Amino acid sequence: MSTDTQFSLLPKVINGGIAGIVGVTCVFPIDLVKTRLQNQRPGPGGQLLYKNLLDCAKKTFSNEGFFGMYKGSGVNLLLITPEKAIKLVGNDFFRHLLKTDKGTLPLGREILSGAGAGMCQIIVTTPMELLKIQLQDAGRSAVRVPVGNINNSSTARVEVPVGNINNSSTAAAPRLSATRIAQELLKQRGILGLYQGCGATALRDITFSAIYFPLFAHLNAMGKRREGSDQAVFYHSFLSGCIAGCTASLTVNPVDVVKTRLQTLHQAEGEESYTGIIDCFTKVMKNEGPKAFFKGALCRILVIAPLFGIAQTVYYFGVGEYLLGLNKP
Repeated sequence: MSTDTQFSLLPKVINGGIAGIVGVTCVFPIDLVKTRLQNQRPGPGGQLLYKNLLDCAKKTFSNEGFFGMYKGSGVNLLLITPEKAIKLVGNDFFRHLLKTDKGTLPLGREILSGAGAGMCQIIVTTPMELLKIQLQDAGRSAVRVPVGNINNSSTARVEVPVGNINNSSTAAAPRLSATRIAQELLKQRGILGLYQGCGATALRDITFSAIYFPLFAHLNAMGKRREGSDQAVFYHSFLSGCIAGCTASLTVNPVDVVKTRLQTLHQAEGEESYTGIIDCFTKVMKNEGPKAFFKGALCRILVIAPLFGIAQTVYYFGVGEYLLGLNKP
C-alpha cells in the first residue's frame, strides 16, 4: 500500500521497527535509571535512595545484576516495533500529505506533521510505558507492587508480589511480569486499565514530536548527501537525531516526570498519590519544588539523544527497501 510512488509504506514500517529495536537495546539501562530517579521522593528526613545518575546505576547493578538493568525491556522491545513504526512512518506520511502544491512544507505544517505522529503513537506508547515503568521501578519500590483496583483510591489495592525477596521459608510468590500486570489491569478495569496516564503521555509525545521532527528535518537537510541519493550521510543523520532528540527531551521533561508518577501503580509507604495531571503538577511543585520537574533530565537526554540518533540513521539507511529489493541503501 502506498499513497503514491514517493511514499511506500511497507519498507518504512520495516525501517521503523528495526530502528526501534536497535535503539532501545542500546539505551535501555539508562532509561531504567531515569525512571527510578523520577520516581524517588525524599524520605521524612529528606534522604534519597539515589544521589544521582551514577549512584542509581551502581546500586541497581550491584543489587540486581546485569539483567536487572534490563527489567521491562521485554515488553519494550515487543511494542517498540509498532511504536517506532507509527511514529517515524506517521511523520513521513503527514509530511507527504501536508505538502503544498509546490512540493514545499511550511514550518507550521512540519510542526503539525510531528504532532500528528505523536498523537498516533500513544495507542501503543501508553500501555508500553505503563508496563515498562512497573518493571523498571520494582527494585526501588522493593517488595510488593499493587496493580489493581485503581479507581482514584489511594487505599484499596490488589497487589502483585515481586517474589520471595525476603528469603522466607514460605513458597515464593509469583514473580512480577508484564503479562501478569496486564492481566490484572484488564481483569479489574478492562482495556482502560492499560491506558492510565494516557493524557500525560499524549501531552508529552505530541509536544516532543512537534519539536523533534521539524528540528531534525532542518538539521538533516544541512548535511552532506550520500552518493546517488537525496539522503544525508549516516553520521549527519545520527548527529541531527541526537541534537533534535536532546532539545525535545529536555523541553518535555517536566511532563515526562508527571507521566511517570501517574503511571506508577505503586507508591511506597508515605509517598504521595495523584488524581490527574494538574494535581500531580501542583503537588510536585508544592512538595518538591521546580527542580523536581527535571529529575532524570540528564538520563532522559542520554536515552533520547542516542536512541533517536540511532533510530533515524537506521530508518534512513534503507534496510527495508534493501530487504524488499527496492531502492538499495
